Amino acid sequence: MRVVLGVGGGIAAYKAAELVRQLEQRGHDVQVVMTRAAREFIQPLTFAALTGKKVITDLFSGENANDTLASAVEHIGVAQNHDVLVVAPATADLLAKFATGQADDFLTTLHLAFTGAVVLAPSMNTAMWEHPATQQNLETLRARGCFVIQPDEGWLACGTTGAGRFPDPERIAAEVDLLTEQKKDLAGESVLITAGPTQEALDPVRYISNRSSGKMGFALAEAAARRGARVTLVAGPVHLNAPPNVRLIPVRTAQEMRRAVLESLESATIIIKSAAVADYYLAEVPKQKLKKTATRLSLELDPTPDILAEIGEKKGDRLLIGFAAETDNLIGEARRKMAAKHCDMLVANLVNREGLGFDSDRNEVDIITGSGKTVHAGPADKKEVAEKILDQVAMLRLSLSTAETKS
Repeated sequence: MRVVLGVGGGIAAYKAAELVRQLEQRGHDVQVVMTRAAREFIQPLTFAALTGKKVITDLFSGENANDTLASAVEHIGVAQNHDVLVVAPATADLLAKFATGQADDFLTTLHLAFTGAVVLAPSMNTAMWEHPATQQNLETLRARGCFVIQPDEGWLACGTTGAGRFPDPERIAAEVDLLTEQKKDLAGESVLITAGPTQEALDPVRYISNRSSGKMGFALAEAAARRGARVTLVAGPVHLNAPPNVRLIPVRTAQEMRRAVLESLESATIIIKSAAVADYYLAEVPKQKLKKTATRLSLELDPTPDILAEIGEKKGDRLLIGFAAETDNLIGEARRKMAAKHCDMLVANLVNREGLGFDSDRNEVDIITGSGKTVHAGPADKKEVAEKILDQVAMLRLSLSTAETKS
């Protein structure tokens, strides 16, 4: 794969040399482009020695009059002749310029002319990373299809600790591999996914919830984005970072999740309901903390809204994939739920097994399709299971599209 590596002007610029090595070891052909600020931290000669190519440093870099015209359109030629643009480190300044469409040097001009995949690896001070302007710029770039690799957390060059550390070069190279090898069978789809638990308040400090970690839903969201879909992820309270190129809507209660799902429903073509929504809630929450006494406490709970059933009634031509977490009679309960909630597909798993499902990085599921076929996946890492689930979703979408075309 032909990769352009854009190096921004941050202290982490020296780590881009290791990234070049990682990319080349994976068989990628690398062309380095450096900003003027990047050359304050590392010399172009380093990258030239690693790649065996001239490092592009200026928009107009012709060494004599005969080179002027070629230099003036070089950014177009580089854009047309490469498959992936990786910017690492992507500084706050570069993110702002990319988001607003500025083009005042070779790299920013190249970005505007580039029609292939764009991978951004931000690196900066924690306060700069968390600043609303930076986060808004990232949201804009994700919405345009850029793949953003979350920075690591740790000790920073400025002497503080926190988010903003340059991602491990091997991790960035692995992301490029996945991006270039990934099937794009969900391109053009708008996928709405729910994940995690909900928390239903009992008083100002207590709540009802469950053991869902959200990892399965987040794995599905990340995989769907890689396959080319526009992904919206409605997630209950979890301790997970938003997957790259996924719009995250955090919620807490079942009512909040219902509202967010219905507001996002119109643009969705595929809905995957993997969240473990609480079944009951306390309608009248006390304003004061419930005091412990020696007597038994009774609370009257009401059922939460059945979001899956509601969507099933109004889904139209959208695909609806439900989840069923059971402790026994897995297939029987899954088929009953699939029919009752008008799902096109249902993913069922037993949640009473050690090391699988809730609280785990691994899962084992049975995928029940509309035709009645059952596909088993796992036990495996949830990311691998997510791919198996999406394989079936893509096949179902293709079969329905083919049927519509024939009719």
